[in-house]
Amino acid sequence: MINPAPAAAAPLVALRHVYQTYKKDNHLLRVLQDINLEIHPNEILCLVGESGCGKTTTGKIIAGLLTHTEGEVLFKGRPPASYTGARERADLRRTLQIVHQDPFASLNPAHTIGQILSYPLQRHGMVSGRAALRRRIWELLTLVDLTPPGDVVNKYPHQLSGGQRQRVSIARALTVQPGLIVADEAVSMVDVSIRIGILKMLHRLREELRLAIVFITHDLALAKYFAWEGRIAVMYLGRIVEIGPTPQVIGQPAHPYTRALLAAVPEADPDLTRHKQQIPLRSEDIPALAAIPPGCAFHPRCPFHVPGLCDASLPPLAVPAGFQQQAACLPLHQPEGLRRYGT
Repeated sequence: MINPAPAAAAPLVALRHVYQTYKKDNHLLRVLQDINLEIHPNEILCLVGESGCGKTTTGKIIAGLLTHTEGEVLFKGRPPASYTGARERADLRRTLQIVHQDPFASLNPAHTIGQILSYPLQRHGMVSGRAALRRRIWELLTLVDLTPPGDVVNKYPHQLSGGQRQRVSIARALTVQPGLIVADEAVSMVDVSIRIGILKMLHRLREELRLAIVFITHDLALAKYFAWEGRIAVMYLGRIVEIGPTPQVIGQPAHPYTRALLAAVPEADPDLTRHKQQIPLRSEDIPALAAIPPGCAFHPRCPFHVPGLCDASLPPLAVPAGFQQQAACLPLHQPEGLRRYGT
């Protein structure tokens, strides 16, 4: 089932029943299983989950950097393979951009910041002439709050701080005027003190440039802050287990895994921390991708596990009674649901 955003516009990118499988040492690693997503223009979608849940793989498939094993990926309603002309292919490539987690690894250390930004501008014919090229580079650096641009443009990546390098990575993604940016843990490699500044900048760029942003993070508190007006998709072992508007997912989490993630988020107020409801997991161990449990993959760790149900049937994404978001949890869809656990 596709999970549409509450927007009237057609989706910019749609993933339909997408699977991604790798083979390692005669074992099949099911990295993604039955992923269904729609990303609309000017939307914020956060992918949240523990390390290894498939967030980055999903982001790379959305950005066109990875091909999927099964399923369908549509760009503006068409498969990417149907974009055959040079102009169509260039439009597809320009529209989908990604900002990687480590800016030091994603920027060429042998090139100055000016050179890094000039290559995509020239390659895609975004400017004509040296004066226009220089002016556009100045505009991009100003957009990402690297001012004055003259202090940065002739430096190399190693001469910048981590936050400055990440702003350069964002500026490079903006050179081709994209419609969607996948921000893969875009603030995890920078100091905590400057994370909010970069997130505020991304919000401003989204509003000014009408961008869609897929924000990948393992930090649910960060997702709450960044995507309050958007949606959150919670992933576990290659599946989406809960998806919906951020206020509903954060304020009234449905899936036990989401509840466990929220319980682990530290609170600034010590009183809130002391009185916060804890979700004791049955096990701290995450199952291996080569041996994903049958039924609901979370059932070996779930404190609300119902024997004979959760370990026998694969739960579909559906809207439980009393909730506004979708959740993949079979007990939630039964009359008694998780009521006895205070849900």
